[in-house]
Amino acid sequence: MHDSKKGFTPMLHGITLSKKHRPSTQAERERMNRIPYASAVGSIMYAMLCTRPDVACALSMTSRYQSDPGSDELVVSGFTDASFQTDKDDFRSQSGYVFCLNGGAISWKSSKQSTVADSTTEAEYIAASEAAKEAVWIKKFMYELGVIPSISEPVALYCDNNGAIAQAKEPRSHQKSKHIERRYHLIRDIIDRGDMKISRVPTDENVADPLTKPLPRPKHESHAAAIGIREIKM
Repeated sequence: MHDSKKGFTPMLHGITLSKKHRPSTQAERERMNRIPYASAVGSIMYAMLCTRPDVACALSMTSRYQSDPGSDELVVSGFTDASFQTDKDDFRSQSGYVFCLNGGAISWKSSKQSTVADSTTEAEYIAASEAAKEAVWIKKFMYELGVIPSISEPVALYCDNNGAIAQAKEPRSHQKSKHIERRYHLIRDIIDRGDMKISRVPTDENVADPLTKPLPRPKHESHAAAIGIREIKM
């Protein structure tokens, strides 16, 4: 990548891409696996969706040839977190989630919850439910693109609260969750039909943490790097 030449258009005029350019030997495949092709395509996708419609054609063409360079690395994973009663005026909690593709964030949100949670578990459960709805949208969107084979599998959502995970996986009513608004129980249906799976992640590895509360600089920078945020030196 350091040897790449600067261009002034998304793709050079007259360039032709074809399946015959794919690696034909094991040695070539191993070499291509060391090249961050999929990561570069993901970066183009982010730019296209946010501010650069002029790169849409380049993205469409280059994303067709990701299978050999390492389509097994193209996996969508989500992280969800909540900070309990961070608003000292109305005692509502802060939700946060981030979804990553091949090491780069593609969707994220930080927002105050619309209802008061009476426990950390409830706050985490509400946050996970909101993230689950985003997971369904991402799954459908990526499936329509047809460039990520792994999207046919359940999207992995990671949470650092065991109680919230147990409530999400359990289809029956818990005594302690009877008062939670029914709309938040949608996560159970999403998991049951196979669109998403929820698993535990250690708190120190939950990259959604910066979306719920201020963090010390080392931890903030570590999480930022984990979701693909890099400093651009001009």
